[in-house]
Amino acid sequence: MDHLLPAASWLMATAAVVSAAACVAAWRAVPWQGRQTALVMAAAMLATAATHGDAMVGLILGVVLLVSAMLGTLGVRGTASAATCCHRALVSLVMAICSFESLSAGPAVGETAGHHGHGLSGVLSALVIVGVIGVVLWTVVAEWIVGPAHRGRAARLLAIESWAMAGGVAVMCLGL
Repeated sequence: MDHLLPAASWLMATAAVVSAAACVAAWRAVPWQGRQTALVMAAAMLATAATHGDAMVGLILGVVLLVSAMLGTLGVRGTASAATCCHRALVSLVMAICSFESLSAGPAVGETAGHHGHGLSGVLSALVIVGVIGVVLWTVVAEWIVGPAHRGRAARLLAIESWAMAGGVAVMCLGL
């Protein structure tokens, strides 16, 4: 089973990189707050995958993700991009909680360090599950019920970004 753990980390990192690339490609449709959040999430997931979930790196990344989530909504209230910026901030917050939860759970007997999924017990795990459900529901509602704030190429890129984020946090929660 240990050989599957790095694959999940790289799958999450790939989803984060796709999300960040789509966000950056939609340049004018995304304010700087949203771009920084997407780029920080991608960098954090790449660092997590590359370091196999080192505890100190996880702690630092959790703090960086929390700060990024807060900056991600700075000054966007009332703008057309507010909802997508809040969506990115929620994903960043869920990733930070997951990072802290992974630190608190530690690897199971016989496991190596790395992203090892969640024991799905305790307050942090409950917050991760609720956050992932919230992200996925938000993505579905924003895509299928609420009309997009942008049209054309920007709308397609933001849809790719949104679904990649939702997929990445779902993989993270499942700990595939």
